Amino acid sequence: MSPLPYDVVTFDCYGTLIDWERGIAEAFAAEAARLRALVDVTAAVALYAEIEPAVQAEGYQRYRRVLAETARRVAARLRWPLPAARAGFLAESLPYWRPFPDTNRGLRQLAAAGCRLGILSNVDDDLLVWTRRHFGAPFEVIVTAEQVGSYKPAHGHFLEARARIGDRAWLHAAQSSFHDVAPARALRIPVAWVNRKGERAADGGPPTREVRTVLELAEWLAPGVVPAA
Repeated sequence: MSPLPYDVVTFDCYGTLIDWERGIAEAFAAEAARLRALVDVTAAVALYAEIEPAVQAEGYQRYRRVLAETARRVAARLRWPLPAARAGFLAESLPYWRPFPDTNRGLRQLAAAGCRLGILSNVDDDLLVWTRRHFGAPFEVIVTAEQVGSYKPAHGHFLEARARIGDRAWLHAAQSSFHDVAPARALRIPVAWVNRKGERAADGGPPTREVRTVLELAEWLAPGVVPAA
């Protein structure tokens, strides 16, 4: 087996490994059905992606509170009657958000090749515990917003990961140019853009590698490796 170009590959979780947009859409649809209200789930997801970074930028608070405040603001923009007591419905749904179809195949291939895996996520520790049950490969490095007291694109996750990884060759992989690719480049950390949506690259220079899926990333890093059944 050829040596791997990187000893450690870390991932953003929601949006890269987990289909968070589907999870958000299903959560809004389920809550609307519970309340017997109508909601445009496509608009809800778009507003969520717009509003959540603004909530996070207002100062660190636990991710459950970020989810609740974002849900409240999305509901207000949509003129959707969300009761205050139900603002936590997104956190309740998060353990059920599912991986993309390629995620576990790619993770198992990387693990089978001997690559150490990690997650750098804007989430609370307890929520990530539930999400990790969906994955078919182990993670050695786990850095959350709760641990570092900040949210990406702030540099806390990356600096903490570097301290834990040491001098091992490290690649970060993520879907979000804003949250992950840009800060990784600013810190001169090799970064793979998992460009699931076929977006145009933002200013600031290209990533180390651009792929469409985690499985494509695995084929680049560990071609021909067959994961154990």
